[in-house]
Amino acid sequence: MRKELEKKINQAIRLLQSIPTDKGDIELSYSGGKDSDVILKLSQLAGIKVRVIYKSTSIDPPGTIAHATKNGAEIIRPKKTFFQLVEQKGLPSLFVRFCCSELKEYKICDTAIQGIRRSESRARNDRYQEPQICRIYNKSKNQRVSVFLPILEWTDEDVDEFIKAYNIQCAPVYYDEEGKFHVERRLGCMCCPLASRKKRLEEFHKHPRMVRLYVKACSKWMKTKRRSNGKYPNAIDAFCATVYFDSYAQFCEKTYTMFGKFDWREFLEKEFDINLQDIPYTYEDKSPVSAY
Repeated sequence: MRKELEKKINQAIRLLQSIPTDKGDIELSYSGGKDSDVILKLSQLAGIKVRVIYKSTSIDPPGTIAHATKNGAEIIRPKKTFFQLVEQKGLPSLFVRFCCSELKEYKICDTAIQGIRRSESRARNDRYQEPQICRIYNKSKNQRVSVFLPILEWTDEDVDEFIKAYNIQCAPVYYDEEGKFHVERRLGCMCCPLASRKKRLEEFHKHPRMVRLYVKACSKWMKTKRRSNGKYPNAIDAFCATVYFDSYAQFCEKTYTMFGKFDWREFLEKEFDINLQDIPYTYEDKSPVSAY
């Protein structure tokens, strides 16, 4: 093992051992991902008592809950499923993140350990500077949590070496057909709206039933609210615009042409081999000019 990694392991253990034990249970926020497996092992090496908690989103990747259960996690089920939330609030997006706040980002204990790493993204690198932070969940109720980040400065190389050194078995998503571990892979909700377009489309093709569930839930939201999803007259158009395009103008350019309206329902049925005939597909006839 590299000396640099040994130093990081010792620093992580010291941080974990410094957590006050007189403020109730210590939550180990377990997502089922590789970083969660690392902080779980580190907490064991540190000899501290934690509550391993997995917050199910109801669109968990196959095998993730089983993996979490195997590692002793408490499975917390959501009060409302992801698609029940879509029925109430419409389609989530990169800028409308109610699914995260409702299903993952809520308080359990006053103290928590999380596997956030700065190297994962530019946003995390800019946001997280110290290994201990205070997070506020539900600002209206001012629910404060003292969060410890033992692997904040770890790289993918560190994680990969640690997992192999301690023979840690990770969730199925990290292994290819030959059983080889891929540290660069990430675990998230199925067809997560925060994922890249490429990644999200890969997920929809892998789990085509999710397309139907998304569209059906959005259609119920439109019917209940008696409104369109913003500029879109039906759930199928709203879904396709959200998944395939960066802007309303791009969607209109593809949809409203001199030859008529592009049939997105037919497209989805062929693309994902699903039946959407029971989903209402009314639309406002627009010319290419009025579409903008």
